[in-house]
Amino acid sequence: MQYYSLNRKADKSSFENAVKRGLAPDRGLYFPEKITALDAQFFKEFDQLSNSEIAFYAIRQFIGSEIPETALKKIIDQTLSFEFPVRDIEPNVSALELFHGPTMAFKDVGARFMARCLEYFNSDNDNEVTVLVATSGDTGGAVANGFLGVKGVKVVILYPSGKVSQVQEKQLTTLGQNITALEVEGTFDDCQAMVKKAFLDTDLTSKKELTSANSINVARWLPQMFYFMFAYKQLKHLNKPLVFSVPSGNFGNICAAMVAQKLGFPFPHFIASNNANDVVSRYLSTKKYSPIPSIQTISNAMDVGNPSNFTRIQALYNDNFKNLNANLSGFSYSDAATKQAMEQLYNSSGYIADPHGAVGYLGCKAYLKLHPAVHTVFLETAHPTKFLDVVQPIIPKPIELPPQIQAVMNRKKIAIPIKDYKAFKANLLAL
Repeated sequence: MQYYSLNRKADKSSFENAVKRGLAPDRGLYFPEKITALDAQFFKEFDQLSNSEIAFYAIRQFIGSEIPETALKKIIDQTLSFEFPVRDIEPNVSALELFHGPTMAFKDVGARFMARCLEYFNSDNDNEVTVLVATSGDTGGAVANGFLGVKGVKVVILYPSGKVSQVQEKQLTTLGQNITALEVEGTFDDCQAMVKKAFLDTDLTSKKELTSANSINVARWLPQMFYFMFAYKQLKHLNKPLVFSVPSGNFGNICAAMVAQKLGFPFPHFIASNNANDVVSRYLSTKKYSPIPSIQTISNAMDVGNPSNFTRIQALYNDNFKNLNANLSGFSYSDAATKQAMEQLYNSSGYIADPHGAVGYLGCKAYLKLHPAVHTVFLETAHPTKFLDVVQPIIPKPIELPPQIQAVMNRKKIAIPIKDYKAFKANLLAL
């Protein structure tokens, strides 16, 4: 499989090179040269396939012969070592829980897959790769856990000071070993801008082999399509159109869902559910894409004012606004509405949602008012205990910390405070 830069000013790339580089030399995101629908036999046998088998058939075309079949199956088995259950919430509304992995966030899958791909590519050489990741909360913890102790890999995590939950901060600052956390005086967008700038800094790239573990990296992003396939397997017996409401920040999840659609999965429509960072929702109603500085909210993993993956979404639709608009709806919700939804979910069904899932639930309800014949599914992207400061005042009973969270809470935070790119670069060169 060949990948091209969405800026179309760089040479085509192999999968290995795209994974190791993260970003193309012209600052564009890598995108697969073609997406071929899965054959009819796959869908005929679909109900009998395991999650690992589904994932293998779905992703192998994007990797080609660069990772042998046996090695790829092993990577997938190690990545998908936990469940992805769908919970019935109310008529025509289900929750897809993506928080049963080691850091209790959906990003466990992409981080584990990418880590194991890099480990495979580095198995026969002594070259060290430095993985850069900007996080608004969950990405950092997932990447730290996924890459912990991986041979030939150092990880540098940038996170905005005071803008992640206590649990999230513990998950990304307490592991040590090959993981370094940088606490940035600024927003997630500032962190993401530093990461992108580093790839263009020849003084850095001449000394260090850099890649990114944000969803700009194809190996982090593409495995996210698995979630929607696993949900389809659990819900296809309903014989209703499945519409996914995706809490959206950097738009990696919903873009991956659209890739699954291109592979032949019968998903008729998608919902981008936003918080106050509503640049895509506004675009869908105005045709004007106007990035803004990110706004801090209680659903902090979605606090992205300039979502990187939206360029991939535009590529999937050949920059045709009409076709995209027909396939994607956008809604945005305030913190007050999010809290109200969390309360409503608990009171009506006993379900405890995190703030991101609650935004997704609101998207389901809004879409069902217009299209009552479909079945909607919102993504519950992180365990609610990762946001106890938000969730616990709303839920009238103590919420116990699961073992994955308990394990990090008493560990000592180790993070280096930085203010700007100069400080970031200095710390990076010192590693």
